[in-house]
Amino acid sequence: MLLIINGEALAVPLVKDSRDLGVDPVSERFIGILDGVPCYGVEAGGGEAPAGGSWHGLRSLYGRIDGLTHKIAMRAIHLLEWEKNEHYCGRCGSETVNKAEVIAKECPRCGHTVFPRISPAVIVLVQKEGKVLLARATRFAERMYSVLAGFVEPGESLEETVMREIEEEVGIKVKNIRYFGSQPWPFPDSLMIAFTADYESGEIAIDGVEIEEAAWFDPDQLPRIPGRISVARKLIDWFVEARMKKPAAGAVVEKSYGPDE
Repeated sequence: MLLIINGEALAVPLVKDSRDLGVDPVSERFIGILDGVPCYGVEAGGGEAPAGGSWHGLRSLYGRIDGLTHKIAMRAIHLLEWEKNEHYCGRCGSETVNKAEVIAKECPRCGHTVFPRISPAVIVLVQKEGKVLLARATRFAERMYSVLAGFVEPGESLEETVMREIEEEVGIKVKNIRYFGSQPWPFPDSLMIAFTADYESGEIAIDGVEIEEAAWFDPDQLPRIPGRISVARKLIDWFVEARMKKPAAGAVVEKSYGPDE
């Protein structure tokens, strides 16, 4: 959750000390320098927001605060979560300290150094004869469909991950795998690497564990799809524009993802 100061435009409070807002910090982390000014992310202890402010989920703020602020907030969430998880050395159990000059945690006892964790994951739009493959994951909100995604395993190339994930989750093979773009996704520490691919062979056969339903959809008859914050939505919008040269009629757009992490 992000503290927002309410006014004519939503804004993030800029203060030298979070205590000036009446917020008790649990932890803080240097997140970088903006216009020559060092910036820190602060994890608050919870409770009521200070006067004039309110707590908001970061996903729900997309498009409501300026893009740079949203990007910085995503970085802060990623680093604060990492800070919390790396308080002790995973090798010897000693308390870690911040390493000088770089964003890393160092163990003063054994010298083990840990950098912020980034977990690469692929996300793939598969198309076949003018239709797009969309699926419902078991973790999705009601009636939500999206493109398929999965984490990269050790020893895999990104393209191998694409082929494995698609075949594991829906039973088909793909070809013509092409890079589309990427997006940091700090919930908690992913880097989403987006691809497009063409159907090659096979019939849809869901795994029944991660995926509970999947089907081919026409661009003008899309189900409920993710909001614009996600690269999944950018993939779907690209597909629709390429096929129709106009927004999809009748598509129900998901405005909220529910409670933020």
